[in-house]
Amino acid sequence: MTISDALRAAAERLIATSETARLDAELLMAHALGVTRSEMLLHHQSGTAPAAFAQLIERRQRHEPVAYIIGEAEFYGHSFAVNPAVLIPRGDSETLVEVALEQGPQKGRVLDLGTGSGALLLSVLAARPAMQGIGVDASFDAVQVAALNAQRLGLGDRARILRRDWHEAGWADDLGRFALILCNPPYVEDAAELAPDVRDFEPAAALFAGPQGLDDYCRIVPQLGKLLDEGGIAVLEIGASQSGQVAAIAHESGFQAQLRRDLAGRDRAIILSR
Repeated sequence: MTISDALRAAAERLIATSETARLDAELLMAHALGVTRSEMLLHHQSGTAPAAFAQLIERRQRHEPVAYIIGEAEFYGHSFAVNPAVLIPRGDSETLVEVALEQGPQKGRVLDLGTGSGALLLSVLAARPAMQGIGVDASFDAVQVAALNAQRLGLGDRARILRRDWHEAGWADDLGRFALILCNPPYVEDAAELAPDVRDFEPAAALFAGPQGLDDYCRIVPQLGKLLDEGGIAVLEIGASQSGQVAAIAHESGFQAQLRRDLAGRDRAIILSR
C-alpha cells in the first residue's frame, strides 16, 4: 500500500477515536518514516507505507495520545520531549507564556511550579535571554524530562530543574525570590469525567486536586508571598469555572487578581500581584 492510501485508510479508522483523525495519521506516518510531517506530505506520498505504521495506528485507536506515541509535543514554537510522566503541553497554556512576556520582567529570576515537561519555564527563558529560572516538580521522572528539554533547547545553563514537592515542609526554603512565578497546578475535580486519552494515559497526580479542584491553589497561593520579589507577578493556570474561587483564595493571601482568557474566550489564567 502506498503512503497516500495508507493515510486515507488510517484516517478513516481513527474517526471514532479522534477529532483530528487525518492529522493524527499524518503525524504517526511521519514518525514511522523518521521525517517531518511536511517532508512526508511533499516527498513521500507515492512510497510504500512502513510496516510499523499499522502498529502506531492501533495504539492511537486505543486512545493513546499521539504525543506519547511519537515522544514529542509542540508548544509555543518549540518541540518538547514528553512521556507519560508529564502532562502533554497544550495550546491553551500558551496564554500563561503570553501573559508572562507581556506583563512580566525582561530580566531576573523565574520559578515554574509543577514544571512537568518544562514547557512554560523554557518557553519564557527562550524569549528572555537575560532571565534565569528554576523549575520544580514532585515527580523524579518529570524532573528528568524537563532537564532533557532544557538541554535540547540549549537552556541548560539558565534553567535548573529540581525535585520539590509543595506539600512538604521547607520545600522552598533555599530557593530565594523571583520576579516571575509560573504555575499550571492540578485543578481537575476528583469526580470529573475526562476523555479516555487523558484519563487513561496522563499522570493523575498532575490532574486531580480534590472535590472542587482547588486543593493545590489553597496550598500554593499562601506561599507565594515569600517567593515573589517586590513588584513581581505570579501567573497561574485555572479551570474555566474557577476564576472567582481562585481570586478569593488570592485576596485572602493579600494579592490582587487579574483574569486572562485564552483564544477561545475561556477563563485560563489568574495574574497575581501584591
